[in-house]
Amino acid sequence: MNSGTGKERGPVARVLMGILIFQLGLGGLLVLGDMQGLRLPQFGPNAPRLTEPVRPGDQRRTFRPDRDRPVVQPARDPGQLPKRLVLSATGDGTYRLEGAIGDGDAERLISLIDAADPAPETLILQSPGGSVADALALGRHIRAAGIATQMLAGEYCYSACPYVLAAGVTRDIDPDAYIGVHQHYFGEKTFLPAAFAVEDIQRGQGEVMTYLDQMGIAPLLMQHALSTPPDEIYVLLPEELKRYGFIQTSE
Repeated sequence: MNSGTGKERGPVARVLMGILIFQLGLGGLLVLGDMQGLRLPQFGPNAPRLTEPVRPGDQRRTFRPDRDRPVVQPARDPGQLPKRLVLSATGDGTYRLEGAIGDGDAERLISLIDAADPAPETLILQSPGGSVADALALGRHIRAAGIATQMLAGEYCYSACPYVLAAGVTRDIDPDAYIGVHQHYFGEKTFLPAAFAVEDIQRGQGEVMTYLDQMGIAPLLMQHALSTPPDEIYVLLPEELKRYGFIQTSE
């Protein structure tokens, strides 16, 4: 399934209002906790494992990609993905970009991409996610360089990885690939803890929404990320990938 850069998006007032309400509610809880020495309750994931098939309305899965492989098995088993992104050539201007997105990976990978010979034309992605800031910075460079992104059957792109996927000037996504989103941490850690400052949440969410719009992706995608805790992942269905602009058909 192929996609191009996005076309004009409709208003996103509802998702902005939802994010504002979420932030105000979280802010109130944080203030109450600071005043009374309270801690917000912690709950473990109650979603099925990633090994369970995903169906409409049943798309949350426990986020343990290092333990649970998707239902559809990939044609090439990469084994344990590296803890930092790795760029490897597969031939004819196609490269694999695999591994977790660590702090500083954007600068490192931008240098590798610019130095690669032949120049990358397509990046095949597989990543459990990681640093949001690095995903956005790397994505902007991919778009500026005119590089396409691709997902293969049985392979996955979770958490911050979909922001890199969104950067492709075209996006070729197999129907049996797995793309998922959840809440993020916008500081030094990967996830969003209860005690994190509200202003940093607002700043991070605003940057992500601006980035998605620039890449031709509907910012309404964030409704799924905001409502899914970091120990779970919301797996997007092909029709949702099309609705939000990851996949586009020619008119």
